[in-house]
Amino acid sequence: MQLEDYFNFLDPDDIRIKGHRLGIDNILEYFLDGYTPEEIAAIYPELQLEKIYATITYYLHNRSEIDAYLLRLRQWREKRYQKSLENPSPIAQRIRKIKAQRAN
Repeated sequence: MQLEDYFNFLDPDDIRIKGHRLGIDNILEYFLDGYTPEEIAAIYPELQLEKIYATITYYLHNRSEIDAYLLRLRQWREKRYQKSLENPSPIAQRIRKIKAQRAN
């Protein structure tokens, strides 16, 4: 089995763990914050420890590419967040209105 066999490469910016909806970024964010594979497994009990190790190993073997991948994801999320602030959904508008009323 190749290391890449643990993943679904849906898009250059969407790498998922095979058999799960989780992206490798979900696991790697915890790993890069200092969590052990066992601690990550406690957060994602449905994910086999083997797949967590495979994700970390894939990262360590492809560090520069995956660091760039993670940076692109962070930038995309930030852009989406900023856009949501500019054009809030009807629900967000309603919540802001209620908060403003309560503050007065």
